[in-house]
Amino acid sequence: MSLAVRRAFIIAAVPVTGALLSAPSALAADKSTKTTTATQSVAADGLDPAEQKIADNLNTRAQNPNLGDTFSGIVLDSKSDKVIWGHDADTALMPASNAKLATATAALTVLGPEHRFTTKVVYGDGTLTLIGGGDRLLSTADVTELAKSAAAGVKSAGLGSVKVRIDDSLFAEPSLANGWNDSYYDDQVSPVRSLVVDGKLSADTSIDAGKIFAKQLADQGVTVDGEVTRGTASATDVPVGQHLSPTLAETVKKMLKTSNNDIAETMLRMTAIAAGKPATFEDGTAVVRDVLSRRYGVSMENFEIYDGSGLSRADRIPARTVADLLDLLTDPRYGHRLRSIDEGLPVAGEAGSTLGPEWGRFDTPDSQCAVGQVKAKTGTLTGAIALSGLTKAADGRWKVFSFIENQSSADPAATKDTLDGLAATVNGCWA
Repeated sequence: MSLAVRRAFIIAAVPVTGALLSAPSALAADKSTKTTTATQSVAADGLDPAEQKIADNLNTRAQNPNLGDTFSGIVLDSKSDKVIWGHDADTALMPASNAKLATATAALTVLGPEHRFTTKVVYGDGTLTLIGGGDRLLSTADVTELAKSAAAGVKSAGLGSVKVRIDDSLFAEPSLANGWNDSYYDDQVSPVRSLVVDGKLSADTSIDAGKIFAKQLADQGVTVDGEVTRGTASATDVPVGQHLSPTLAETVKKMLKTSNNDIAETMLRMTAIAAGKPATFEDGTAVVRDVLSRRYGVSMENFEIYDGSGLSRADRIPARTVADLLDLLTDPRYGHRLRSIDEGLPVAGEAGSTLGPEWGRFDTPDSQCAVGQVKAKTGTLTGAIALSGLTKAADGRWKVFSFIENQSSADPAATKDTLDGLAATVNGCWA
């Protein structure tokens, strides 16, 4: 590349794009100390009358045939960590999307809530390269701004045309996780790549992103030679544009509200990279286990995960462990770091979330009273339904709960209604 062409390219500054329940952090200040519940036994002794009522009602309602025989559940008082109620709480079951809580906790801890992912465009030897940086929220509008910046450089250099390629080498070649069905790539998740636009579900999100970039270049009057290709940018290529994603905190909230599998799997890989590991299922999940056990003291007994989204049918997490993860949200030591998990939990009756009316949640006579009063992560796979979250009970104290059901023969909608009713029971509105 000539010095004149190199000087003609100027790095473009791309602008950063950017509750019904009070947060548990509001009461966390009242807690002078905090421990996890991993080593406590499930017991109902020493309960006050309000807690005993919750336990008695759950003992009855957990016998609902919609839950089948493979059911694990636990309820904790967030301030005292007292176990109010439990049923096979240490039995490891398929958690479905409740596994995203573990992924989010590790990502926020390793990367930090203010972390942003960078998408770049560089020029070299007649080629503009769009480089993926793990931004799952990259939009067509963002790519348009990158194209404008790159086009300005091309025109300033006096170039009539360019080739376009994508560089998604940040991640290893896509593969199926242990426990994933081949059909997941049809409608549940895309092959995991470091470049995607508009969250599109496709076989090759990187090439699709490159095509959008090429079209936007053409719209700016730059001729694109040939098809979009895949390659690796050179260290000598000249930067001509970059885009910063929303913060990781915002990405976590988006992931949890809509239970987005693609965001979860990308987040798992970016967490592995930040920890100095390869961007693979194996290394990402190893980092998650290390962070949860070493940083937070969460027990890894009976804890097995093989992906970041919970799609794996080999994943196993006890309800007690899920509750321990949620209990961290009420600890003032972790308020800033993990706040986005609390804020990202769907709220019962919240349209646009997985607990919204469009999904038939909290709409039965037993559970309607909890609309706006429960926030929880959902989880749904064939043969696995989970609901884990927090609610302020009738005694004015936050309760943490986790309910996981596997292999029920009941209609999934009926099982979800039953779990919603258990959450309403913890809240106390269904007395």
